[in-house]
Amino acid sequence: MLFYLALFFAFLYFKIARVHRKEEKSSRTLLVQHWLVGLAILAILRYGGLYVSWYVFVPLLFVFATMVSLMVTAIQLGIFVDGKPLFGLTKTYKYFPFLGVSVIVLSALLWGSRWMF
Repeated sequence: MLFYLALFFAFLYFKIARVHRKEEKSSRTLLVQHWLVGLAILAILRYGGLYVSWYVFVPLLFVFATMVSLMVTAIQLGIFVDGKPLFGLTKTYKYFPFLGVSVIVLSALLWGSRWMF
């Protein structure tokens, strides 16, 4: 279950980072964060390739990529209540570092739990 959560958050981070790169100006600290999270994402994908059956892993990649793309597109279009945005990209960018830390921690927990058993 930890692997699937980590993989979903990895796809979510990747998609939000792509949207952020196209729409906003990047800073040096954000680039460092992207590199660290990118390494964690590669570790998650490596774990999936090594320890999860390919007939489960490959369809999950497509399902999670599609789900995340639809979620981010819905946020880009806007979720409005009474004419005011309920949840927009600015709020998403505000929680972006927490998502990055969660991907790194989940990747570390994933590999750490594998070494313990």
